[in-house]
This record gives sequence, structure tokens and C-alpha cells, in this order.
Amino acid sequence: RPAALICTSGSAAANYYPAIIEAEREQLPLIILSADRPPELRDTGANQTIVQPGMYGRYVKWHFDLPCPSEALPPVMVLTTVDQLVYQARNAPGGPVQLNCMFREPLGPAEIAPPADLQGWRAHDRPYTVYAERVSRPSAEDIDRVGALLSDARKGVLAVGRLAGPAEREAVCELADRLGWPVFADITSGLRLVKGKLPLVHFFDQVLLSDKVTAGLQPDLVLHLGGQILSKRWQAFLEKHPPQHLLQVQHHPRRHDPAHLGGFRLESDIPAFCEAIGFFAPGSADETRRQKWLRLSQQVETMIANPLPSDEPVSEISAAMLISREIAPGSGLYLAASMPVRDMDMYGLPGSGAIVGANRGASGIDGTIASAAGFSFGLARPVTLMIGDLAALHDLNSLALLANATQPVIVVVLNNRGGGIFSFLPVAAETDVFETYFATPHNYEFRQAAAMFGLPYHRTVTNGDFITSYREAQQSGKSAIIEIISDREVNLRLHRQLQQQIIETLENR
Repeated sequence: RPAALICTSGSAAANYYPAIIEAEREQLPLIILSADRPPELRDTGANQTIVQPGMYGRYVKWHFDLPCPSEALPPVMVLTTVDQLVYQARNAPGGPVQLNCMFREPLGPAEIAPPADLQGWRAHDRPYTVYAERVSRPSAEDIDRVGALLSDARKGVLAVGRLAGPAEREAVCELADRLGWPVFADITSGLRLVKGKLPLVHFFDQVLLSDKVTAGLQPDLVLHLGGQILSKRWQAFLEKHPPQHLLQVQHHPRRHDPAHLGGFRLESDIPAFCEAIGFFAPGSADETRRQKWLRLSQQVETMIANPLPSDEPVSEISAAMLISREIAPGSGLYLAASMPVRDMDMYGLPGSGAIVGANRGASGIDGTIASAAGFSFGLARPVTLMIGDLAALHDLNSLALLANATQPVIVVVLNNRGGGIFSFLPVAAETDVFETYFATPHNYEFRQAAAMFGLPYHRTVTNGDFITSYREAQQSGKSAIIEIISDREVNLRLHRQLQQQIIETLENR
């Protein structure tokens, strides 16, 4: 369902821009109701007046400049405009829309009797205009084409990106069960942390660390459902070993092909596609190859799942492992951009079935705490937010949303005192500019922020500390902040050491 943003005129509306870009990139319905000054004050230097119509450019699907309230303005015009607004936001592909609402002083409410011909509409809760829901379905010709390719495939892989809710997840699971192919599920698919009978290669990203063990495992067909895959190693693997057939199914017409691999693109509602293609018998899959993918992934999981020494310092890696182990089943898990979403994708252990959310449209850090609060409200479930220090500092005022939230949000702040992800990039070697302009170091901690917003605070040092604090926070039923202080150089070394250990484990067995 769409969320609505309401603001006054002027720069207030500009503050919505990051959220609008994220919604546009992820095809999420979002309604902006921006108040505005009357037309005679535009371009006059009047206070709190900017040019608001069209201010979001290509990032809104539809916008309308609503005239000032007046008895001369037919109420039905307002009703049909609002109905069109909501329809445009929800109609696939969804996205942000803007209704710019001009007002003339005095701004107080006025008692005006509604027209008699609207009494019937006011008596019920239906829209004035009812739009039929449109479902995009593949044509019979397209289904025949895809079905033939699936039937001929011997080394197929099912890659699953971001899925938009339970209906898509259930449909994809049914298709995966029928195909029997190895399933590479992105953390945003909602399947990555699920444990069950499906042939999920949970740690495919880590298996791809070794060219040696993946030799001969190149797929002849990749069926990609949903959004993009986070793993850069998967993208590099496809570029190095382009499959004979690449089929991409998404519910929107946009290009998602940064490597320009081409293939066959199909715009379709994902459940409708899965239902249509389910009538085709899959080909005789290479069982040896499938079992090797699953065995390699299991080797990584066995290694990662070893109990962590409780007296060792808690790290960004161990935080991802411990959260995935300890989070209450069925809870929400919101992952900030940069390292948190990557660490959970790489090292999160399956089993919790946590419902995962993340701002991956433009991968910005804007409004991450607010996003987690909204995620919790929408799910009506507790949520754990895994976030870096810079993203948390960037949205500190949104902690106010958590103090009185109907569902608790536990904020796990991974504080490495700067931009930790940049330590993984070649620019880290440029010591004369790296710290000041890329790492942007600071000495802030979040105890005082928690106190200012009335939130319980835990500062954890060891793995045992973190487990105790996280369990306590979940059992309390209240929002809280758990802070982990880490070192960027140590974090980089731990990532490289673990990846080398994984390579050695895979190649020596």
C-alpha cells in the first residue's frame, strides 16, 4: 500500500527527494502531498515560496498542480484527481506521485456544506473512481519460448533478487521446487535466511571466491526472477562465463543489465509467470552438478556456523552471524546500505526466516532509521536494524520515531568511526587523502543519542556481551540501541582472513 508524505511549502518538499528516488528505483508506491502558496505569489520573492510543480522531475510517475480551494472548484474534480493519484502510484510498476496543493490565506478551516450529489459517496468508504487492477501476464508465445528453453536446460540456475512480498516468495518457492535447480537467493529476496527443502545455495557468494572449485559449474541457463543480485562475485561470474541463455523476469520494463549481457527479458507479474511456466516439465538437470553446489555451500555454512568464542571481541562479521542466529523467528530485519547488507548477505546463517528489508534502489544511507521504523509499522512485527555509524548519524532525529513505536526496533550500530566500506577499495592506499576525504573519521558514540530520545542503550565488547544484550533487548519488547565499536583496519583484516579460510576449506576437501 502507498505511504503518504505531507509537508509545507518551500524546502520542506526538497527533503523528500532521497525517499522519492529510492521509491522510483524500487517501484514502490509513494504519495507526496506538498502544500504550496497561491499562483499569484510564485516568482515574486514571497516567503517560503519556490517552484514546486515538476520539482521532482523524472523521479515521479505523475504530478498535478491542484488549484486553491474555492467554491467555484467542483469537488468531483478533486475526487477524480485524488483517485488518479492513488491509481498512478499503485499501478504497476508502482512509484512516487505528487499532488501539489495550493492554498490562499486565510488558512483556517471553513464550514461549507458538501454538495447534495456527494451524499451517496460520503456514506461509504469506496473511491469515487474505481480502477480495475491490471496484472501483467506473459503471452502464450513467450511462455512457449521460455518453456522450451527450460525443458532443454541441463545446467540451469534460478537466481532470485528482491521480491515484493509473500505472494511472490510463495510463487518462486513453488517454481524452484518444481525445477529442482540450484537457487541463488539474494538477501533481499526473503529466501536467503530460510532453511527448508528447497535447493538453496545459501553461500553461493562465498563459493564463488574460488575459481578452482567452481570450474565446470557454469550454468547453461540462468532464470533471474525479481530485482538485482547484490553479489559482485555473481555478476563477475556471469561476465566471465556468459550462459547460453539468460532469462530475466521482472514486473517492470526497465533495463537491469549493468554488464550488458542481453538475453531474453520478460515483463510479467512474477506469480503469473510462475503459474504459467509451471505446466512445463523441467529438463533432466545435472544432479551431480546440483549436489556439488549444495555441498560447497554447506561446507561454508558448517565453517561459519561454528560457535563463536564468547570472550572474543564482537566484530562486524560476528554481529551478522549472531543476529541471524538470535533474531526471533519471523521478525523483521532491516539492513542499511554499505557493509551491513553485504555482511548479512555473505555471513548470515539461515534458519530464522526473518523478513528482510533494505534500501537498495539507489543504495543511499538517507533516512535508514526512519525506513526501519516504517518497515516495523507495516509488518506489525519487531524489527532489528543493522546500521553503520555514518548512516545512523545521518538520520539521528528519526530515533524519535522509535521511542513510542507500536513495535520495537532494535538498532544495532556498527561504529567503526567512519566509512568502513572504503577500506576495501583501492583508494585506501592513497594515505594522504584517504582518512580525511573518504573514511571521514569521527569520535562520536551513541550513548548520549539514546539518552536524548529515551532509549535503552547497550555497549557491547565481546560476542558474549552482544548475545546477552541482544536477547535482553528482544525480550524487553522495547526499542533499544546496541552499539558495537570496531576498528576499520581490523575489520578489513578479518574479512580477508575469513575469505582466505573459506577458499582453503573449499579447495582442500
